[in-house]
Amino acid sequence: MLNMEDTSLLVWSMVFGVVGFGFFSYERKQRAIVPLSSGICLFVVPYFISNLYMLIISGLILIALPYFVKI
Repeated sequence: MLNMEDTSLLVWSMVFGVVGFGFFSYERKQRAIVPLSSGICLFVVPYFISNLYMLIISGLILIALPYFVKI
């Protein structure tokens, strides 16, 4: 039986995966390395983090990273 934290973890993982896919497809058009690396990390990070709050914090940092780092 799933409890509320497991469901929230699954939903947040899917949200960060969709955003990561958006960064990945943006990179294919613009040839920018920072959105590519951020998108791949957003795909991979939910597999390794099982704490909900750490997942949200790391996901938000990875989403904000291309805004602040311009290479």
